[in-house]
This record gives sequence, C-alpha cells and structure tokens, in this order.
Amino acid sequence: MQKTVKRIAGIALILLAFESQAQQVDTTKVYQLNPVTITATKTQKSIADVGRSVTVITSDDLKNSIYNDVGDLLSRQEGIYVVGATQNPGSLQSVFIRGSNSNQTAIIIDGIRITDPSSVDNAIDLSELSLSDIDRIEIVRGSHSTLYGSSAIGGSINIITKKSSAIGFNANAQVKTGTFGKNTSSYTENLGLNYTYKSGLYINGEVFNTNVKGINVTSDTITNPNVFKHLNLRDNFTKTDLMGKAGFRNNKLDIYTAYKSVNQKTDIDDGAFKDDDNYQLDFKRDLITYGLAYQVNDKIKLSYIGGRTDLTKVSTDDSSAVNKKGTTDRTFFEGIYKGKIANNELQGNLRLKGLDAVIGGGVYQESMTLKTYYTNVAFNYVSKTNLDTLDPKAVTHNTFMHVDLNGILLSEKLKAFSVGLGTRYTNHSLFGRNLTYEINPSLKISGNTLFYGAYTTGFNAPPLYRLYSPEKNTTSGVTRGNKTLKAETSQSYEIGIKQKVNENVFFSMAYFNTVTSNLIEYVYLWNKNKEIKSLSFADYRGDTYTNIGKQINRGIEFGITTKISNKLSFSGNFALLNGKLEYNPANVDTSHTKGNHIQTFTNGIFLTKKAESLSLVRRPSSFNISFTYNPITKLAFKADTRYVGARNDIYYNNSLGPFGALATTGMEDYTLIDLSLKYDILKTLAATIKFENMLDTKYNEIKGYSARGKGVFFNFRYQFTSTKI
Repeated sequence: MQKTVKRIAGIALILLAFESQAQQVDTTKVYQLNPVTITATKTQKSIADVGRSVTVITSDDLKNSIYNDVGDLLSRQEGIYVVGATQNPGSLQSVFIRGSNSNQTAIIIDGIRITDPSSVDNAIDLSELSLSDIDRIEIVRGSHSTLYGSSAIGGSINIITKKSSAIGFNANAQVKTGTFGKNTSSYTENLGLNYTYKSGLYINGEVFNTNVKGINVTSDTITNPNVFKHLNLRDNFTKTDLMGKAGFRNNKLDIYTAYKSVNQKTDIDDGAFKDDDNYQLDFKRDLITYGLAYQVNDKIKLSYIGGRTDLTKVSTDDSSAVNKKGTTDRTFFEGIYKGKIANNELQGNLRLKGLDAVIGGGVYQESMTLKTYYTNVAFNYVSKTNLDTLDPKAVTHNTFMHVDLNGILLSEKLKAFSVGLGTRYTNHSLFGRNLTYEINPSLKISGNTLFYGAYTTGFNAPPLYRLYSPEKNTTSGVTRGNKTLKAETSQSYEIGIKQKVNENVFFSMAYFNTVTSNLIEYVYLWNKNKEIKSLSFADYRGDTYTNIGKQINRGIEFGITTKISNKLSFSGNFALLNGKLEYNPANVDTSHTKGNHIQTFTNGIFLTKKAESLSLVRRPSSFNISFTYNPITKLAFKADTRYVGARNDIYYNNSLGPFGALATTGMEDYTLIDLSLKYDILKTLAATIKFENMLDTKYNEIKGYSARGKGVFFNFRYQFTSTKI
C-alpha cells in the first residue's frame, strides 16, 4: 500500500507542475435533459423527441463516473442486468436487456457491431470494455434490427469514442487504486493525449492499464477438513488497452481512422464451486475503425463507416493440484480460439421540413476457428479438435431504410404527430433471407409530453460454432453443428410516455412485450426406439443445436432525473420483468435430429409435446437510486443504491435423464449501497474516494461464484488544456 501511495503522490506532483501553464477547465457537472442521440434513428435527435426508450450517458457523466468499467456502469441503467459486473474484475460479463438473451443485444463501437465469433453464442464479454476513450454511450431498448441488423432483439448499445477537443494540446490523466476484500488490490492508470488544430485536424492517443489482485472467484462451500481444496486461491487480472485516432472535421467533412488494442490475462476456474490453480485465459483484440462523412448541403449528408477486428483467446489449464502433497491430475488442456469481423456500410441522410430519412446498405463478414488439445498422461489419452478445414464463416448483405415523418407535411395543425417507419432486408450466406421492419408513432403535447408506441421486429443470426461444430455421434451420425438452423426472430411492441415537467425534472415510463421465435437451444438426443423412462447411457445419440420454441418477455420500465435544488439532484429507475419459455416439437428439424428423443440441456425437459418453462435465469427485476449533493461548488457527495430482486440461477442436476441437465434454483435478492466524495482540488485536478458495498452485504450474483465485498477506492483525475505545447 505504501508503494501505491508513493506512486499516486508522484503522479500528482507531476500533474501539478503543469498547472501554471494550464487554462482553467470547469469540471462541474453539467445537467442535460435533452442530449442528442443518433443511435435510435441514425439521425441527430433529442431524447425528448425520440419515440423509443433511450438513455444517453454523456461525456460529463463518464468524466465524473465512479464506476469500474462499462459493465458496472450499464448495470445501473433501467432494464439492464449485467451478470458478472459485481464479481472479480475480469470475470465474464454478460448483458441482458429486457430479459433477452446475452447474445441478443447489439454492442456497437462507432456504428460498427462488435461480437466474438469464436465463442459458442457469439456474444461479447463486456469485461474487455474499459471506460477509457469513450465520449458517450447511447442505449436503445427494444428490437432495433432495422438499423443495426443481427442481435438487436433486446436492444443496442452504441459506444462512441472521442474525436477532436479544444483547439490546442489536451491531456487527461487518471489514477485509481483500492481494495474490495481481504488481501485484494486494484491499481489503474489512464493517460489520454489530444492535439486539435484550428484547421480541424486532430490526433488522439490513450493508454489504459489495470492490475488486480483479486478474490477467489468460486464460492468455497467445502466444510469437510479431510477434503482437499486450494486454500486462499486468488484469481488475478491484468489489462492493457492502447488507442489511437487521427481525423479531420469541419462543417462539411468528418473523416477519421482509429485503432484499439486490448490485451488481458485472467485467472479462471473449472466452474461453479471448482477452483483451479493453473487455468488462465489470455485475450487479445485488435480493432480498426474508419469513417467518412460529407455534408453536401443543409439537407443531404453522405457517410461511409467500416471496421475490422481480429481476436485471439488462448485458454491453458496445466495439471491442477489434487491433494495436499501437491500431486497433480497430470492433464493438460490448451484451446486457441480466433475470430474475425469485417463490416462496411454506406449511408445517406436526407433532412427536410417534416422529414428525416436515412437509407443505406453494407456487407458484414465473420469467421472463426478453434484448435483444442487435451492429454491425460495417467490414462495415455489424447484428444484434438481443429476447425480450420471446415472454414467456418458467414457473409451478410443488407440494405436498410428509416424515415421519420411529421404531420406538418400535411398540415401545421398536425405537427404534434410523428411516425417512424423502417425496414431492413438481409441476405445471410447460410440461413438465407430475412426482412425486419418497425412502425413507431408518437404524439407530442404542449412541447413537454410525448406519448409513443412501437411495433418492431428483430433477428439474431445463428453463431458460427452452432452451425459448424464438427463433433459427431458415431451411432446416429448427428453432428453438434447444425447448418439448417434458422435465425431467431422477434416481434416486440411497447407503449410509453416521456414527460418534461420543467427544466429540472424529466421522467419516462414504458411497457414492453417481446416474443422471440425459432429460439436456438443446445439439446441431447436419445434413442427414438426406447421409452424415455427406460433410457440409459447406451441410448445416447449425440448432442446438437436446434430451433425449438419461443421466449416471451414482458415488463415495465421507469426512469427519472431531477434537480431538486442548486445543491441537490436525484436520479432513479426501476424495471419489473417477467418471462417464460414455450417449447414446440413442431419447430424441430427432424431431418437433422433423425427423429430421436430431444432433451433440452437448459432445463432437462424431454420434448414429447408442447411444454412451458417459467424458470428464466438471471432475469431479475431491479431498481437504482442516486443522490448527488453539492454543499459547495468544489465538493460533491454521491449516494447510490442498487437493488436486485430474487431470481433463478442454474445448477447441474444429475437426476435429469441419464446424463443429467441443468435445473434452476432460487437466488436471494440483495441491496448494495455505495458512497463517494469528489473534491476539486484545482479546476484541473479532482480527487474522489468511493466506498463500495458500504454495508458489506454478503450475496452471490451467480450460484457457485463469489461477489466483491466492501471496498474503498481512491481516484485522482487531471485535465489539462493549453494552446501552447
């Protein structure tokens, strides 16, 4: 801890040395009730005028953020639950919006959808996203495939990175350190530099680094002293991000190219309750994005955006200890997973009185491969997998159009009425054609009240692994991969209201209902010639992925922001959620399953007739409350309360069929309280202390895994702007 204090003091002295040259920069919180959003319609529009459930996390919000990463920040927004956000830093983080699955949310960086093609479900792990280099985050809840294509069933999250800044040299530096449990530590440094020329040319560079000595990720439930366990086994995490961007923008032209490199190492375990002393995951992503926008005149804008990402994950598990003598299981596993994405898109915008339109099209390409090697020396057993020869890839061509029409086109008396219409045509190289559309009417009353409705459709393309996985059952000949899979499709409607009470109070509320069809599930196959009750291990006929039924989610969301006085402000939100699964044997492609008995792995149901499951997992209702108090201009107190309701989680039940399957178990609700204090030492230097989980609440976010305990974090942030170098 002494070394940490010395490092912080040293950096603080260096930053103070610049103070005499710096222009004064006001870091006071700026309240914006109507920030501009481009994600909802791909045109600039105020939140108050968008007939969808939208949240914009502004640059000021991010600058004053006390949160650890993107996942932690998103988990405080209504309708969003991020599994893993309160666990050990670096733990897998999966996002659930409005109860949709974790791979049914589009994660976008500067308009480019980012996924993990090498994973089983093609979902991104949010732990790779730090808060550095972000200008703002725009969240749109509900199906949004008309504008963003695959995955946008639950919603879309667009992370927009920094561009130009104040003319001259700009620098910001941040140092954060703290602890979140016994013998834990976290140390993070972030340095960003920018030079912006009067001509409009700008150059950015940023580096982010974090080192964590963490908690034991898995829960320790072993009470028998004679049973071996890895004592005080801690899971650590290191991460380094490098970012650079160069561009030019003025009133007519906006052109840029950017590069981001993510490198992280995470200690992982064998699963719930199962420690592993030699299991590590190395992750690397290289992301290149580029764009060009030209404002032809005040009515027409043309733009092109593109991006390419390459990622590699290497998981290594080398001979874990199995007893107190240090004897190992003499096994070795290595998995190398690679994924590539290329995305290019052209777009044109037309703005007339009473009409905003966007039309575009593009090509999205993704590919993946994996190699695994496993050996058990004790049994002289070796297993290898290599997907290179299968060349798993998919190409998607698409065209889209969205238009916002205002009643003023017909009459001045109808200007309070608007309707948004959108459609997207998609041609996927494997599952074929898909058409999505949306209808979004709204009515604005007295300039302060907006009533809206939305009927939207969405789709989610099958992940490459589920299409191509080559494992084959020798008896049935059925492969795990299923190239006949259809895309998951959704139909969703919502009704809502947005109310601006006055300049200081704004609230919104929405009701939604989403039905996702052609749901893809992982299933076991069993001998069709045997009765289910008499099945044995010998009747196993393989495992595969198949379209199997529907998922239905419905709920209510509410959010409010208010400035109670010049010194006190408040924000809050809640989401009430309900959902179920409906299975139908008629949805199954029996040509692939060979007519064998189907057992779902997610809940053990044998699909002999229509069935329902009311046990959606990790879909809690929740609410968040935040108070900020400024007794003086330089000082801010903040109190955050987060409540997560009771929910279901999963565990392996070996009584469900010959192999067993997953079953659900209830998880208790929990409440977390965070307190923070921010003080502007100088107008360019601020210090923050945050007390996380103040009451040291004992809880589990996921069954079998530990959550962070009471923590304290110190943060120093410095901003420097000068027209001189």
